[in-house]
Amino acid sequence: MIDFFIEGFGMAMRIDTFVVMALGLFCGMLVGALPGFTTLMAMAILLPISFFLEPIVGIPFLLGIYKGGMFGGSIPAILVSMPGTGAAVATSRDGYALTQKGKSRKALDMALFASVFGDTASDIFTILMIFPIALLVMQFGPPELFAVLLMSLIIIAATSGSNPIKALIMMLLGLWLASIGTDPLGGVERFTFGIFELKSGIPLLPMLIGVFAIPEVAKVVMENKKVRQLATVMGERLTFREFRASFRTVCRSTVIGTSIGIIPGLGQVVAAMMGYSAAKNASPTPEKFGEGELEGVAAAEAANNAVNGPTMVPLLTLGIPGDNVTAILLGAFVAQGLRPGPQLFEEQGAVVFAILIAMVFANLMFLAIGYLSIPIFSRLVTIKVSVLIPLVIMFAFAGTYVFRSDSTDLLMLVVFGIFGILAKAAKFDVMPLVMGFILGPPMEYAFGQTVAMTNGDVAGFFLGERWGATAVLMASPFIGYLLWKRMQRVPTD
Repeated sequence: MIDFFIEGFGMAMRIDTFVVMALGLFCGMLVGALPGFTTLMAMAILLPISFFLEPIVGIPFLLGIYKGGMFGGSIPAILVSMPGTGAAVATSRDGYALTQKGKSRKALDMALFASVFGDTASDIFTILMIFPIALLVMQFGPPELFAVLLMSLIIIAATSGSNPIKALIMMLLGLWLASIGTDPLGGVERFTFGIFELKSGIPLLPMLIGVFAIPEVAKVVMENKKVRQLATVMGERLTFREFRASFRTVCRSTVIGTSIGIIPGLGQVVAAMMGYSAAKNASPTPEKFGEGELEGVAAAEAANNAVNGPTMVPLLTLGIPGDNVTAILLGAFVAQGLRPGPQLFEEQGAVVFAILIAMVFANLMFLAIGYLSIPIFSRLVTIKVSVLIPLVIMFAFAGTYVFRSDSTDLLMLVVFGIFGILAKAAKFDVMPLVMGFILGPPMEYAFGQTVAMTNGDVAGFFLGERWGATAVLMASPFIGYLLWKRMQRVPTD
């Protein structure tokens, strides 16, 4: 592993990697700063660009969008109380109040510094943790992998949205969609209904753009929100003394966000709310929160950005995406020929560490680009949505078609886009569907291998020889239930 790390460090020190990563950061901040537009939308639409780049360039490009978009979402939240991401809802509580007091620049600076600190600390933690976890995961056989994947699906179903029954329905639908095509074990066609295009299965890219980007576009069009009056006075910059006064809160939120990032299915929104609540409870003056408290901005931004790094741990070691954005990243890894899972570090260890090291350097560029471009991005909240929507739709269709040059993918995009809009209207979270679609094939394959190992006596095998995997399977429902109960206690308004 040390050899992979050293080799990966050398691979990461490429000029083109840094240039493209800086472009990703800028694009992420740009989209995040637009009211109603999300990081998820940017990731889904710009995903095809990464397919034409080397893995050490294409993946950092997407990570740059991820990091930049998370901070970019705080800009409209602070300036016009219109969060650009779900995680920025907590930021808007004190951020907009500071804007009304003529201190919007202080709030934006605090959001930037807290974001960079939380993100950098969690990235370093990820690099340190990936060593022992990767070594452990390499010892996994098919039974252990099946047990862990099943547990992840249970946790995701329990923590996605407020209704676990709806989440379970969506997950089962995702598992069924994943089974369409040719059976990887027996070579038998399943659920193709005689349609030739379905023999190879449903492509991932049209599904991702369809269920994530199209509903977001429809939401912006249907809501047709008018941008509030932008404060013309940005105010003074944040001082070092003000940041130091909130440093303990930033550290606390970083720990909270890092811990949440490791658990699949929770994500930035939960981290931001928990970080904000923890800061408010620990403050000697909790009544000031919501009235324009810099500490509130610091708590929310440090927590939601600290999730970014640790979500890569289950993604890279087990192939389990922790949230919607890492589900898109998983699609990028697969398209690049890098299948996350137990064998990834043996086959492409240097590339993996190069990507992780690039994440750390991205934060330094993140700080510089964000600090210099805040005045520019702060004016984007006044751009008309009617100008942007046609461009977003054009990129969505172009990106879908250019990957395989197959017109069937465009039809898939439309079908999944309509499905995503209907699901959102019925308050069904599409994340469990995508997770079921992505994790279904490796779980089925691991189960098939387990059946072959046991000669059909799966129950006896788990009870007699695989106590670790059995313990994971038995604990899964209880872990999911406890996380669901915990989610009910997290404030959402």
